[in-house]
Parts: sequence; structure tokens; C-alpha cells
Amino acid sequence: MATESDGEDEGKLVVNEHLVVDDDLREMAKKAAWSVSSCKPGNGVQSLRDDNLETYWQSDGAQPHLVNIQFQKKVKLQLVVLYVDFKLDESYTPSKISVRAGDGFHNLKVTSVYQSDKKIIDN
Repeated sequence: MATESDGEDEGKLVVNEHLVVDDDLREMAKKAAWSVSSCKPGNGVQSLRDDNLETYWQSDGAQPHLVNIQFQKKVKLQLVVLYVDFKLDESYTPSKISVRAGDGFHNLKVTSVYQSDKKIIDN
């Protein structure tokens, strides 16, 4: 969640204490409809989006585990940020993340793939 700067990070957007980005970027997540492929009770979309590093989404189904973010109209995203903490829970931290984009579920194309801490595909 974006918050106002206290002046220390002039020209920056303070998302939380761990993430500061240039203020010419807008947070678009609130304009999207979020869903997940499955979740354990109390660990769904709300926990994924609450800006609390102590809460998290935990899937409860077969792989692949998916987070779907849908916008009403076409948007251009310049930055996608995901927080994962391998030290906190290595058994649930994803080893591979694929980012896909398209006009609907049936024409999604891979835009980026991350494995561990490396980007391995960038389209």
C-alpha cells in the first residue's frame, strides 16, 4: 500500500519500510480484482494484500498455485513487487514464479520468469 512520504524520501513513493520507488509510478493493485487458486482459511487474498509482512497467502490445493489479478481495462505495469521470505518458511516459499499477461485467461503470455533470486526470462 502506498503511503505519503514524511519528506525524507522526497520524489519517492514509500510503499512500506522495505520498498521505496520513484513517485512517478502509481500503485495500481487497488484497481484490480484479485483471486487465488486456493487458500487455507484465514490465508487468502486479504492476507496477501494487507501490507503486513507477518501475514501471508497460503494455498490449499494442487499445483500450480495461482494469483490472478484482473483489471477492468488495459493497463501498462512497469513494476510488479512480490515479497517472499525463504528464511521464514522455506517449505512454502516458491522456487519459481511466472508472470503472465493478456486480454483474458485464454491468451496469457509469459512476460517474466523468476527462479530463486534470478530472472531467467524477460519478454
